Amino acid sequence: QVQLVESGGGLVQPGGSLRLSCAASGRSASDYSMGWLRQAPGKEREFVASTTWNGENTYYGDSVKGRFTISRDVTKNTVYLQMNSLRFEDTHVYYCAADKVWLGALSDYWGQGTQVTDSS
Repeated sequence: QVQLVESGGGLVQPGGSLRLSCAASGRSASDYSMGWLRQAPGKEREFVASTTWNGENTYYGDSVKGRFTISRDVTKNTVYLQMNSLRFEDTHVYYCAADKVWLGALSDYWGQGTQVTDSS
């Protein structure tokens, strides 16, 4: 069993930055691929970014490439999502997910979600 706790959401202005964190705990959590998906009301979850268990490989959705950066601190079992040049369309609930192999929306483990909202 893996537990994921997200933090860092909030209000942001267009062009601003925000960093989300996802702390993993539980048996073998350090062996899991982790990543982020996001969801707007009435829409399906969209892939944002993911990283392998050691943080060496990273992957991004087309809508965030060049603006968002995912990183992993293996000593803390924590994954970060640095979001820069934020746009109105980035307003979503962001979910952290984990699995032994990254499965995106089919991942076994999920955080509770953290809201990112355009303040304009």
